[in-house]
Amino acid sequence: MTDLAKLPVTVITGFLGSGKTTLITHLMQNPGGKRLAVVVNEFGDVGVDGEILKGCAIPDCPAENIMELANGCICCTVADDFIPTIEALMALDPRPEHILIETSGLALPKPLLKAFDWPDIRSKITVDGVIALADAEAVASGRFAPDVAKVDAQRLADDSLDHETPLSEVFEDQISCADIILLTKPDLAGPEGVAKAKEIIAAEAPRPLPVIEVAEGAVDPRVILGLEAAAEDDMDARPSHHDDHDDHEHDDFESIVVDIPEVSAPADLVARIEELAKSQNILRVKGYASVAGKPMRLLVQAVGARVRHQYDRPWKADEPRQGRLVVIAEHDDIRPDAIRAVLGVATEAAE
Repeated sequence: MTDLAKLPVTVITGFLGSGKTTLITHLMQNPGGKRLAVVVNEFGDVGVDGEILKGCAIPDCPAENIMELANGCICCTVADDFIPTIEALMALDPRPEHILIETSGLALPKPLLKAFDWPDIRSKITVDGVIALADAEAVASGRFAPDVAKVDAQRLADDSLDHETPLSEVFEDQISCADIILLTKPDLAGPEGVAKAKEIIAAEAPRPLPVIEVAEGAVDPRVILGLEAAAEDDMDARPSHHDDHDDHEHDDFESIVVDIPEVSAPADLVARIEELAKSQNILRVKGYASVAGKPMRLLVQAVGARVRHQYDRPWKADEPRQGRLVVIAEHDDIRPDAIRAVLGVATEAAE
């Protein structure tokens, strides 16, 4: 049994746009009687996910229990950011009974587990479990790799080549580290897509893992909280592509922040983001936009060419009606001038 004196932490990982924030929002609203706290580790400079979650705060998980770490990967900033954040949450009165950590979609989970081995916190917290979210449609279609056919062709042509792309390694490491897989957006994938995604996950998993279909983040907290996995003591059962490296790099990915002008209608912005995915190989776009004549701010979340948007709150009286997007792509696909041009931003304005 897990030491009951230790505060349980659940690590929620998953590929870009897999539904991590939606899941955490649901858990906040359905905490199963637990006082929750949330740590959001963003990739990029705009705290989109953190602000969304704070907007959903309830008494069992008030806004002060939600903290953002935007200075880089948690496992790369342990002493400066991670440990002080955990200590601050543990010092709250009343003290949280469970902490949820939402990793960046680009994060490798195993180095994060190693962060829990730091002496300052090892005696205080335990990793109750690692939950990996997988977008059923994306997994079934192989979109976690930029060009699966090309990768396979390179592997066949030259066995000396590294035949894993950065995106597929991220996906496989997340699956390998998990205790439970949540297969999200099953309605978009359809029965055949769900079955295909489950086959892929089973082939990549180092051990049999439960796979649960979840729509809109709706899962009983009893299923994923209270696993008592003590994952920090179970590292050997969670193999990684990067086990032979002392550290890990995020140089495969890059993000830019783009201030965008007011749009005439949401459809105009959607069309521009779809074009980004097609012409610039953009993986992820998230942020806010101002729509002409609308008092509400438009929240935008995109995975490739699949764009979701909704009005989330009124613009505050003291804030400029300024749209801002975080654009994430693999390093070689980040071309700021081209991205800004597609989004209708003049290069001169960005310089």
